[in-house]
Amino acid sequence: MYLYRAPIDFRKQANGLALLVEQELGHSPFSGALYAVTNRQRNKIKCMMWRVGRQT
Repeated sequence: MYLYRAPIDFRKQANGLALLVEQELGHSPFSGALYAVTNRQRNKIKCMMWRVGRQT
């Protein structure tokens, strides 16, 4: 689990959050890790985890 400590704009969609993980944290958003971010007031938390599934 990774916590991004700087407040983010909660209007960001999945693509914007994936870009934040790649550029700011230097991680692949598809690694299976859990990422947590907060808003400016620090009264909300958003958690993200991308999972790449296998097709059978």
